[in-house]
Amino acid sequence: MKIIYMGTPDFAVAPLEAVIKAGHTVCAVVTQPDKQKGRGKEVQMSPVKECALKYGIPVLQPVKVREAEAVNRLAGYQADIFVIAAFGQLLTEDILNMPRFGCINIHASLLPAYRGAAPIQQAIINGEKETGVTIMQMAKGLDTGDMLLKKCIPIEEKETGESLHDKLAAVGAELLVEALPKIEHGELVPEKQDEALSSYYGKLTKDMGRIDWKRDAVSIERLVRGLNAWPSAYTFYHGKTLKIWESEAADNLSGAELSGGGKSGDFRPGQVAQVLKDSFDVMTGNGFLRIRSLQLEGKRRMAVKDFLLGYEVKPGMILGEEK
Repeated sequence: MKIIYMGTPDFAVAPLEAVIKAGHTVCAVVTQPDKQKGRGKEVQMSPVKECALKYGIPVLQPVKVREAEAVNRLAGYQADIFVIAAFGQLLTEDILNMPRFGCINIHASLLPAYRGAAPIQQAIINGEKETGVTIMQMAKGLDTGDMLLKKCIPIEEKETGESLHDKLAAVGAELLVEALPKIEHGELVPEKQDEALSSYYGKLTKDMGRIDWKRDAVSIERLVRGLNAWPSAYTFYHGKTLKIWESEAADNLSGAELSGGGKSGDFRPGQVAQVLKDSFDVMTGNGFLRIRSLQLEGKRRMAVKDFLLGYEVKPGMILGEEK
């Protein structure tokens, strides 16, 4: 089939490469405009643009894809279908209705649950045991169209947002290649979404990563994994941002003697309760969070064992206080 592919971040690269290798004709790729990044203001292309250029595919980068010039250019390709994967702009009805097989979206959740921009991370944060990818027929509304194909995968015990992202991108590529010929031959039966089962999660923000030590250790540990690698969970150490990269929820140890000589009941949320050779425990609203890997503002990521060689952490110290 003749395809126009719309996508921007890393998640959209594997499906694009998969359809190219499957022998489909990608007429053009539509992605977000280049951005300036860093102190040097270097122009950065989206991962999807880099992929398209590697294969010699024309790239369109409209600021607003709904504008007449962009719509006319899309129509000129006379594509059979538009494939969308984390593009970053809403499509108008004239675009949705333009190709003969319409527009399909690769969504990283088992719809109707986890609509929106952050389904991967939120599934981990919420403690889900499984997730997956849905190929859906796009319609007016956000992730509300009929479902065409699904695949479910388990969420592993130590899964991070980054590792799950990579797994689901691969699943999305696999499902897309399976779906396209079935769509062309009318072999897929659209299934409407049950609105009663729907949920929505918007874009991730850096503020979401700030740890509230009054929450329980289990939910904080999931936050750490879900926001790894971006935007990351963080607290404050002597007023400096301290990112937490690896942690685990330790037992409450109610009334137990700790390494520093105190008892668990002596500490309040946000206080360091005990320091071990390769980790330290912070009291939460319920249980300890055992921290194993972190990164202090302006420094590299390191194991706690190495951090303790250069920085003092002792029982009773309070984390989470800004300057």
